[in-house]
Amino acid sequence: MAYEFKLPDLGEGLTEGEIARWLVSEGQEIAEDDPLVEVQTDKTTVEIPSPAGGKVARILVAEGDVVPVGTVLVVIGEDGVAAAEEQPRAEPREPAAPAPDEPAAGRVRATPLVRRLAQELGVDLGTLEGTGPQGRVTEDDVRGAAGGGVAEGRRERLRGVRRLVAEHMARAHHEVPPVTWVEECDFGNVDLRRLVPLTLKAVAESLKEFPELNARLEGDEIVYLERYDIGVAVQTEQGLVVPVVRGCDQASVDELAQEVERLADAAREGTLGPDELRGSTFTVTSAGKLGGLLTTPIVNHPEVAILSIGRVAERPVVRDGEVVSRSVGYLSVTFDHRVIDGARAAEFGLAVIRRLEG
Repeated sequence: MAYEFKLPDLGEGLTEGEIARWLVSEGQEIAEDDPLVEVQTDKTTVEIPSPAGGKVARILVAEGDVVPVGTVLVVIGEDGVAAAEEQPRAEPREPAAPAPDEPAAGRVRATPLVRRLAQELGVDLGTLEGTGPQGRVTEDDVRGAAGGGVAEGRRERLRGVRRLVAEHMARAHHEVPPVTWVEECDFGNVDLRRLVPLTLKAVAESLKEFPELNARLEGDEIVYLERYDIGVAVQTEQGLVVPVVRGCDQASVDELAQEVERLADAAREGTLGPDELRGSTFTVTSAGKLGGLLTTPIVNHPEVAILSIGRVAERPVVRDGEVVSRSVGYLSVTFDHRVIDGARAAEFGLAVIRRLEG
């Protein structure tokens, strides 16, 4: 009996996924629950086991292709060989077939982004020979044509975590009108080894005072969330990952420290599960020594605010009329101005600072 395995919904709001790596090959015999394929979801790679045993009749989606949820990825089973031969291979995010009178550019293999760029630069896609995978026209092809020469430099396909980060950040940039508030914080009384868990606790307590920062904008409604599941940005070799620390308002600082360490280790090892990367209500980021004086982070859509801590260092400050040395850093809050007024964002930031300094 043949089994058609379709791309499942692996995360909150997921509509498509990238085939990161096949763990089997056509003609291979596999058992149920054997590793089948790695699929790139929102900032993590998920290994999916085979739902059935048998021979891999045909793999229908190539590595690196992005396809919608519900697309048949592979056919498994001896009886499925003939059927698989008739099954067309999935095309990754291609436009619909053009009408007979549609311009040649409509028949070119190119992403919507490349088509838009070609239109902006006045380049006829129908005149270009694509240099990308499967003959796709790339951004470099278009820019090269617009400049009247051949595009230079090494090309590397945007995929995996980097593709997801790019798409996620672009969406946030286009949809969210961001404003950033910045203030100085005295970290002299803070154990910097526990900076992140202490900040999570201070943020969770402050969010209860300012619920509009722990919310989402859905259509013409603001949804105020009554849970305090805070994402923590972690830099890995694959890119920025934001695992979620659940129930920050209920956990102790020690419990938060243990959970942050566990999630950060899993993020760097690439073993985070989908449930550990979705459903955050607010995000905290701290780049440590790489943070510069301050940062203006992009809001982690669909959240409405994010808090960042810049580099904490010994600096001269004035206290009681005297210049003294203190551990000082800048705390910034970037927020969606559609939902949050500037005064409320500032009051929230000051509430976090009071709790950290206290």
